[in-house]
Amino acid sequence: MNPLGADRGILTRSPSPAGYPDAPNMNRRHFLSLLTVSSAGMSLSRASFPVDRKFRVAVIGHTGRGNYGHGEDAVWLKIPEAEIVGLADADPKGLEAEQKKLRLEKGYADYREMLSEVKPDIVTIAPRFVDEHREMTLAAIAAGALGIYMEKPFCRSPEEADELVAAAEAKGVKISIAHRNRFHPVLPVVRKLIQDGTIGKALEMRARGKEDKRGGAQDLWVLGAHLLNLACYFGGEPVACSAAIFQDGRLAAPADVREGDEGVGLLSGNEVHARYELEHGLPLFFDSVANAGTRESGFGLQVIGTKGIIDFRLDEEPLAHLLGGNPFRPRADAALWQPITTAGIGLPEPIPNLGPQVSGHVLAVRDLMAAIREDRAPLCDAWAGRTTVEMICAVFESHRLGGRRVTFPLRTRKNPFALS
Repeated sequence: MNPLGADRGILTRSPSPAGYPDAPNMNRRHFLSLLTVSSAGMSLSRASFPVDRKFRVAVIGHTGRGNYGHGEDAVWLKIPEAEIVGLADADPKGLEAEQKKLRLEKGYADYREMLSEVKPDIVTIAPRFVDEHREMTLAAIAAGALGIYMEKPFCRSPEEADELVAAAEAKGVKISIAHRNRFHPVLPVVRKLIQDGTIGKALEMRARGKEDKRGGAQDLWVLGAHLLNLACYFGGEPVACSAAIFQDGRLAAPADVREGDEGVGLLSGNEVHARYELEHGLPLFFDSVANAGTRESGFGLQVIGTKGIIDFRLDEEPLAHLLGGNPFRPRADAALWQPITTAGIGLPEPIPNLGPQVSGHVLAVRDLMAAIREDRAPLCDAWAGRTTVEMICAVFESHRLGGRRVTFPLRTRKNPFALS
């Protein structure tokens, strides 16, 4: 069996509309179209959105409770086809500062009032704190938004994710999750290299969080979410998970359950070890240990094969590198990591200014605009966001059940620690 599947690294949840470019097959030409697309040059499959006007964008933030993600507000200043028409922030000083930043004369303390008055086409839900995401998303959908770009993680539980996916699908709203690296055009290049046998037979994937003071369950939520999402691009949907959580070197007990930071809800432990079975047969291991070493030294994902390793350093450029050779045997020569670009292994990156386009959310929001015009799913949609949340909660559920293997979809849709 091909461990990466026949064509796609992620399941198609519903039949793709005619002409929808498959996410893993987004090539350089498609990428460049996202960089240069203009409202005058787009062909529409949704006649309801006028081709000759800009997208009206509203930004929701909350200074002191997650703020504005990593540039998810200011990205719209770089998009000629969009205009920021509304801003909401419950913190008065934060609102004032953000108004100046976004060049707006008026701001709102209540995002519901803002949504009602400005009636935006796209809403950016920027706070990193997860506990407000559900209400903000439902409000944006109710207000008639066509698209939502939102900070990760999507929400706090599979139950919340189920509700948001259903609400968005009922109204045809496109939700895009800010897993920035999922929009990087090198991903389909790497996928083809793996399929072509560049690293031999793919055996497994390994991911580690940043492993700073947040190591363990908090790291899994706020940084591991990126890694799990990226791994599903290559391995497909999760099938099962088994995991163990530790607190200070011992198995975490019910007394260790606490409220996590950044509004993620109940969690436990400062050390996590998880194994996932993925749809296409490639196992994924995720590990995070608090204060494990040099900051961010391990943060990334590796695809390990019999003839080499492909490594992803998230939010860095180049994103991917190749280390050739059998990874399990010592070698006399000094093995060198080679960058992988959209042009291939060891070749200069032909796309100018690629790093900022990815890290600054430019590619992601352009994809969302294209998804609205073409009436297709964004490359990292609400279904992908729900999968990531479910993979995180699967770790908690397996540990709660003594390390038992749990299967997807999870029977427990709430945060498992709420059931302990």
